[in-house]
Amino acid sequence: MKVIFMGTPDLARTVLEALINSENEVACVVTQPDKPKGRGYELTPPPVKVCALEHGIEVYQPVTLKNGEMQPIIEQYKPDAIIVAAYGQILPPYIIEFGNYGCINVHGSLLPEYRGAAPIQRAIIDGKNKTGITIMKMDNGLDTGDMLTKAEVEIKPEDNFETMHDKLAEVGGKLLVDTLKMLEEGTVNPEKQDDSLSNYAKKIEKTDCLLDFTEDAYNVWCRIRGLSPIPLSFAYLKGKMVKFISAEYSDKSHDKAPGEVISLEGGRIEIACGKGSILITRLLPEGKGRMSSVDFINGRRVSVGDLFVRCK
Repeated sequence: MKVIFMGTPDLARTVLEALINSENEVACVVTQPDKPKGRGYELTPPPVKVCALEHGIEVYQPVTLKNGEMQPIIEQYKPDAIIVAAYGQILPPYIIEFGNYGCINVHGSLLPEYRGAAPIQRAIIDGKNKTGITIMKMDNGLDTGDMLTKAEVEIKPEDNFETMHDKLAEVGGKLLVDTLKMLEEGTVNPEKQDDSLSNYAKKIEKTDCLLDFTEDAYNVWCRIRGLSPIPLSFAYLKGKMVKFISAEYSDKSHDKAPGEVISLEGGRIEIACGKGSILITRLLPEGKGRMSSVDFINGRRVSVGDLFVRCK
């Protein structure tokens, strides 16, 4: 099948690589413009662009799709389908409705659950034990199109946003290739979504990252995992922001105030929650690099009885 691929971040790159290594033809790639990164604000290409250029595939980086700039280009390539994976912009009808098979999206959840921008993070934050990939035919709604195929992926206790992102990218690439073959063979049975079962996985904001230690320790632990390694959850200690990279949790009862440091045993910073406690193992102090809790403790930056709070 001849396709145009639209995507931007690492997840999309993994899906693109699966397409390139399949029997399908990737006619061109559409991705977001290069963005300044790092201290020098050097323009950096998105991962999908890097991948496409490595394979000699033409790349387009329109600032907007609304002005119709891409329409003649798409018409020139005459793709059978347009594949979308984490592109980063709402697509206009002239793209969604193009081709024999229309616009096919690789979405990081088991639709209709977790429609929207942050399905992987929200599934972990909500304490789910599974998520998955849905290959869907796009329509003009927000992730509301007919589902073509699905694959479940377990969320294990050791998983965080990064590990689940990587797992889902691999599964998504394989499932997409299989689905395109099924479409050509006419063996796909599209399934309409039940809107009553849907929820919205809104974009992660800074307010989502601020920990509330009055919550159950399990909920705090899930939030830490869902936001690691980026953008990272945080709280304040002695007026300084501390971001949390990894943790364990305990459901043992205690009589300490939420946010209070209970123990430093075993090189872990145990923080009281509304129920149970969190044991921090890696963190990022304000103005420092990422470090183990052992190093943070040895630097005498925390003591038993100190309080992690939600404001400076």
